[in-house]
Amino acid sequence: MSDSEIPLSRPDLSKLEHELVGEVIRSGRLSMGPMLEQFEHMVAARANCAHGVGVSSGTAGLHLVLTALGIGPGDEVVTTPFSFVASANSILYTGARPVFVDIEPKSLNMDPALVERAITARTKAILGVEAFACPTHMDAYASIAARHEIPLVEDCCEALGVVHKGRPAGSFGRAGVFAFYANKQITTGEGGMIVTDDERLADLCRSLRNQGRPISQESGSEVGQWLAHERLGFNFRLSELHAAMGVAQMRRFDSIQARRNANAKTYIDRLIASPNLILPTVAPETVMSWFVFVVRLATEYTEEERNRVIKGLRNHDIGCAPYFPCIHLQPFYRSQFGYKPGDFPIAESVSQRTIALPFFASLTEREIGLVTETLELMISRLDLSRP
Repeated sequence: MSDSEIPLSRPDLSKLEHELVGEVIRSGRLSMGPMLEQFEHMVAARANCAHGVGVSSGTAGLHLVLTALGIGPGDEVVTTPFSFVASANSILYTGARPVFVDIEPKSLNMDPALVERAITARTKAILGVEAFACPTHMDAYASIAARHEIPLVEDCCEALGVVHKGRPAGSFGRAGVFAFYANKQITTGEGGMIVTDDERLADLCRSLRNQGRPISQESGSEVGQWLAHERLGFNFRLSELHAAMGVAQMRRFDSIQARRNANAKTYIDRLIASPNLILPTVAPETVMSWFVFVVRLATEYTEEERNRVIKGLRNHDIGCAPYFPCIHLQPFYRSQFGYKPGDFPIAESVSQRTIALPFFASLTEREIGLVTETLELMISRLDLSRP
């Protein structure tokens, strides 16, 4: 890594994070304490939900929600192939099977008509993903789920702070799950949050995250209570140290997002005139909370050409990545389920041309200028190399 490198992402940390983590260390209470409770309330409030359940990761949160809903072997869950692999993996963890449907090319989310057609007697849930924080169609998935009397699980791991048609991300399904990895809108290093209005579901997830202990004894100190386990659970707790980071980040959420939103606007202003790129689309009824900034090469470009652009950017010390490789074409999914290229052509076409550009709150206008100029240079070299 050179001193001049512009990374793909960088967390936004301040003195407040140091202060609150230090406060936890000085308290001696490192797990299941007041910081976690405060963080849960703050995230749930942002999602306009009654309950928040802090967990060790977004993946763990999805796993717990599906488990709490009773989904298991022989069941099917309809979901997207265009996502980070964890969304589909969380279904497999329960013994159920993900049923993929293709996306529509504007929102990059599942085509609602295909979701409807994919539902069978074995379908026990819809797992909707807000790709790159885009919430389009989440209300449609909720309507489909209600019609078929199955739950919608909202994978809003990338969408904290998004509002769509007046409703915040996390509030569309029976439960929503946020994630706080270092590249997200806010970070706890590692961590996630389940949000829901369903008190029974929240309590069950609290028990499941804590080795199946009774809810009333989550914070008990007596040995007999601490060693009581009502159900098969997991060690998916979020520590007080991580929660302290989360509280600090949530206190600063609006300022962090203002800078991220400004950077997204700068990217759009600089690239909007390029005929070689497809930029993210924000619907007028959506208040965006930017997670990443992903552009696509125009349809005439190939995957190999996209890879050459990425290589060129990296050679100039600019972090970038192909977001996302389709889940169904990952080696494990191909070997286990027999998926092949062409199964979900829209998702595959999009995936072959995406480039995630550097994106974080402290990114400067100068750095964005360097990124966009280098990107356009790499694309021009592609055009010059064509016969």
